[in-house]
Amino acid sequence: MLTVEDINVYYGAIHAIKGISLDVPDGEIVALIGSNGAGKSTTLRTISGLMKPKTGKILYEGHDIAGVPAHKIVGMGLCQVPEGRHVFANMTVLENLELGAYLRKDKDGIAKDMDDVFKKFPRLLERKDQLSGTLSGGEQQMLAMGRALMSKPKIIVMDEPSMGLSPIFVSNIFDIIQTIRETGTTVLLVEQNAKKALSIADRAYVLETGKISLSGKASDLINDASVKKAYLGE
Repeated sequence: MLTVEDINVYYGAIHAIKGISLDVPDGEIVALIGSNGAGKSTTLRTISGLMKPKTGKILYEGHDIAGVPAHKIVGMGLCQVPEGRHVFANMTVLENLELGAYLRKDKDGIAKDMDDVFKKFPRLLERKDQLSGTLSGGEQQMLAMGRALMSKPKIIVMDEPSMGLSPIFVSNIFDIIQTIRETGTTVLLVEQNAKKALSIADRAYVLETGKISLSGKASDLINDASVKKAYLGE
């Protein structure tokens, strides 16, 4: 579904992403793990059209989307849940969710998906008329995920969804990511909580200073000695 081929990304003179390639097959959860500053968020920003690679290809359903504007990529079915949530604080929960469906014209489908979001996130239904800036961090993360789902994505790209959340919310969020995959949406997950990410992913890539240092089945990587030492605290 999504294939990244040998992309190089720069911030001015800084070579941030150094020739990485990765594959996100249809219907899977693929995790990208690594320490702070490894280039995980830059990779996601490049895939979702917020940055342009200097060289390389990003193939989505057979089309090279490298350099395509972000709003057009959303319209093609690839949506990002950004790090730090970025909900519209002065708008209600319901208004935030409606904005997620901004590019859609199918009113019946939008209503059905709104119901589905409220089933996945009952807490959002309880707070649908509340200003989103007054929600807790975990609730805002749920809202950011729900808003992305309202665009009816084929693939959802999540940047650090568990960051800054309490343990109970972290478990909640990871359960919901699995549910999203079970309902047919492919997931590319960037996460510092490597143990959690590897426990739900089908395959994973380890990013170190802009390069892929390791890749394979998540069930293999979670037992890999170097991964355990560097990322799992074992």
